[in-house]
Amino acid sequence: MQISVAASLASILETEVEHVPVPDDEHPQPWTVWRNWLAQRGLGIVPVLEPAKFSWPGPWLALLRAADGEGQIGAVAFGAPPGLAWHPLGGPETFDAVQLGYVVAPADVALWSPGATGADVGVGSVEAVMIADRAEAALVRLPTATARAGRGLEGDRYFDQRGTWSNRYGRGNDLTLIEGEVLDALRPPTGPLSPEEARRNIVTRGIELNALVGRRFKIGNAECFGQRLCEPCAHLQRLTGKPGTLRDLIHKGGLRADVLTDGEIRVGSEITPL
Repeated sequence: MQISVAASLASILETEVEHVPVPDDEHPQPWTVWRNWLAQRGLGIVPVLEPAKFSWPGPWLALLRAADGEGQIGAVAFGAPPGLAWHPLGGPETFDAVQLGYVVAPADVALWSPGATGADVGVGSVEAVMIADRAEAALVRLPTATARAGRGLEGDRYFDQRGTWSNRYGRGNDLTLIEGEVLDALRPPTGPLSPEEARRNIVTRGIELNALVGRRFKIGNAECFGQRLCEPCAHLQRLTGKPGTLRDLIHKGGLRADVLTDGEIRVGSEITPL
């Protein structure tokens, strides 16, 4: 399935197939790999309720029952009424074998456009460093923290897979950042939001975090990669107890990043796009 789904996604996005990740056949969560890759591009996959009846004047990902009965095969469907537009493996399966369907869609049609240059991003600094030792625990400030590749900040809940959204196969949970300028301007109905209430590891100053999605950057001497926006959710609003937090932080909630190399992150550390 993995090769056919990757080829279908490449066709839908009109990109080279080698640009799309192909998880190993034994990977326990291949869809997590593709969702992470799409999220870097501001995209997601939305399941279709009744794919056999789905009329859509555009390409979408169809999963077909394999003719030999062994698993599923990805293909590109299209049209109203729908039909099979492309079968990457060229097998005997037809649209009548469709079992599942997914539309590749932007997270927000009015969202930022990726590909900003370093000059657009700017160079920033670390204003605060914070960790929580377990899910939903209060964040505490530190003068410095050690970042570990593939783990995050030592002592933080996500370092040892204890966070609310921990997933060993996911990406973007190592480190979360938010702009201090956003917090300065935020005024939910019940008052301002403190850095601790925002529940991000790093508060920044002077850099546009949205433009770091899909890019490498250094924070202190640790190299990181911006995976996707750290959008707000109902969980965050519940923990703050401040109605309006979710709405006010849409597209301003910061950045989710992977830590690529070990390093120290201190208050005052420089943040530099690479």
